[in-house]
Amino acid sequence: MASTTPQTLSPPAIVVKNKTLLTAALMLATIMQVLDTTIANVALPHMAASLGAAQNEITWVLTSYIVAAAIATPLTGWLADRLGQKRLFLIAVIGFTVASALCGIATSLPEMVLFRVMQGLFGAVIAPLAQTVLLNINPREKIGQAMAIYGMGIMVAPIIGPTLGGWLTESFDWRWVFLINLPVGVAAVVMLFTFMPRTEIKIRRFDFFGFGMLALSVGSLQLMLDRGADNFWFASTETWIELGLVIAGLWVFIIHCLTDENPFIDIRIFKDLNFMLASVMMFVVGITLFSGLALLPPLLQSLMGYPVIFSSVIMAPRGVATLISMMIVGRLSGKVDARIMMMFGVVCMAFSLYEMTKFSLQMDYWPVVTTGMLQGFGMGFLFVPLSTMAFATIAPRFRGDATSMFALVRNMGQGVGISVVTAVLSSMMQVNHAELAARITATSQAVVNQMPGLLVGNPQITAIVNGMVTQQAAMLSYLDDFWLMLLLSLAVVPLILLMRGPKKAARPQTEEEKALERAHAMAD
Repeated sequence: MASTTPQTLSPPAIVVKNKTLLTAALMLATIMQVLDTTIANVALPHMAASLGAAQNEITWVLTSYIVAAAIATPLTGWLADRLGQKRLFLIAVIGFTVASALCGIATSLPEMVLFRVMQGLFGAVIAPLAQTVLLNINPREKIGQAMAIYGMGIMVAPIIGPTLGGWLTESFDWRWVFLINLPVGVAAVVMLFTFMPRTEIKIRRFDFFGFGMLALSVGSLQLMLDRGADNFWFASTETWIELGLVIAGLWVFIIHCLTDENPFIDIRIFKDLNFMLASVMMFVVGITLFSGLALLPPLLQSLMGYPVIFSSVIMAPRGVATLISMMIVGRLSGKVDARIMMMFGVVCMAFSLYEMTKFSLQMDYWPVVTTGMLQGFGMGFLFVPLSTMAFATIAPRFRGDATSMFALVRNMGQGVGISVVTAVLSSMMQVNHAELAARITATSQAVVNQMPGLLVGNPQITAIVNGMVTQQAAMLSYLDDFWLMLLLSLAVVPLILLMRGPKKAARPQTEEEKALERAHAMAD
């Protein structure tokens, strides 16, 4: 049996000398880049104090990175053709490492935002390019296992980010949240230079107009979400202008891609049903995963009074559960229907979010640990099969554009998710505060018996009661966000049911598949 197994595997698109070490180098760079989407979360209060920024301004440290990465991600396919995958990867990792060092020595908020934008621009190509290389160096039958390895970096890294960031901030200084990338970046560069093969360079025209329209739409959307609450949403002319730019940019981009001979992105990739549905699901996954990671640190620190290091430790089991589930999924890949695994993952996530809607100020930390572990475990069962099915039927010639667009929707999910839950949190705090305060009346038995000083206007009692109301209103607002994330998680169930299952007859037809791929390559 051992001698016949290799003959059943279709050959990979690219043959490398040492696939294991190259995979390790790809994942080292990917983990470093993805980690920076969340590692700064718990350090934001310390950054705000050090850089002299207000609480609503310091969130630009997170969103500036995500927006820059989202805008630059679609460039991956064109840059990889123009520069070659190896050269582009080395430039990206070196640039990201230098930008990390600059973030670590920033002295003001404008400097920090500028350097974070640099991080996002250089880091944008790392994850999709790593995914492309992994798809190319593995046979079709091993794509599930390859995506499990890739998923460990993409999903586990942002989950352990707050834990690592909290430990670095508490033990050393918030600047080490960025400086930690230096040794990792150097190691990744050395390994990539040694083990990554060179690829053919293809000179193709750059579609400046298409890229400009997509960048306009993405940037305007993030700006609208970030500034909407401060501008009272659609009561502001600015919000309407930004919404108009989002719609116009996206519409022109789609029409341009359909009519231009050499568009920036070949949107024929969306004719593949699995890829289209998986992209929508990945957008939702980006919202639910990264929104929760952004919500928990301030909830644990500000409302429940846990120190930074302890709140990061509480969140650590989530990453461990994700790692375990991805190892399980890697072994189940090819043996269990991917749709069944995805459904199981969605159920785990939805149930964990439902349990999170029961959080209260009187609880201890165990509900946070158990719900986090359940959610992390479900994420592993959702992400890996989702990535596998998204690219299972995509032709190799479309992989560059497909991986960059897949990363784009994930990044957009992150940015939109953080902005939306922050806006909902801020809005609902005002609503909940008003509703709770309206129940404190002079005729209330609780006020008469327990807080008589409130009736005579005692300023100290009034301040204490207002503080309690504010605290309860904040907790209710977090619960509103968890309800929103729960509904979004359940909304992807119909998409899973619409996906096409794996074709079992594909494996014996490897010769035919190879012939078709050669024909496509000759046509290109």
